[in-house]
Amino acid sequence: MRRWTLVVFAALVGTTLALPAAAQWKWRDQGGHIQYSDTPPPPGVADKDILQRPGSSGPAGRTAPLAASAPASAASGGLVPTPRLADPELEAKRKKAEQDDADKKKAEDAKVAAVKADNCARARAQMRTFDSGVRVARTNDKGEREFLDDKARAQEANRAREVVNSDCK
Repeated sequence: MRRWTLVVFAALVGTTLALPAAAQWKWRDQGGHIQYSDTPPPPGVADKDILQRPGSSGPAGRTAPLAASAPASAASGGLVPTPRLADPELEAKRKKAEQDDADKKKAEDAKVAAVKADNCARARAQMRTFDSGVRVARTNDKGEREFLDDKARAQEANRAREVVNSDCK
């Protein structure tokens, strides 16, 4: 009696461990290779090349609801939606990760906006300086002060105008 209990228990454990393998897609790709996945094949795979679908019986693995939805999704370019079991803890983690990503993006956008505002203010101040007609000097590589001639002044004014046009929106 003990031996039969052990055999039944082993068969039950083996069946339970094999269940996730039954929830697999099996199809032949364009190169003729057999592919296994827990997600549906890409939309370009023909229905005749899908060898097994999850929850189906037999080697061909054709079930009416999934077989009917696969060509429709391939025609529309979308994937076959798979039902998800709602795990509250997993959903909470996913939502927290999405919120964290949104917060990071928002902070980064605010930082970029602050840099653009600073660049805009500096460029406008520089434009006011060039428009006022005051002599403008800069320091060269040797550390000497040199005054800008009309050509260099026009180039710097154009550069400041470009910054104003790009950052002051």
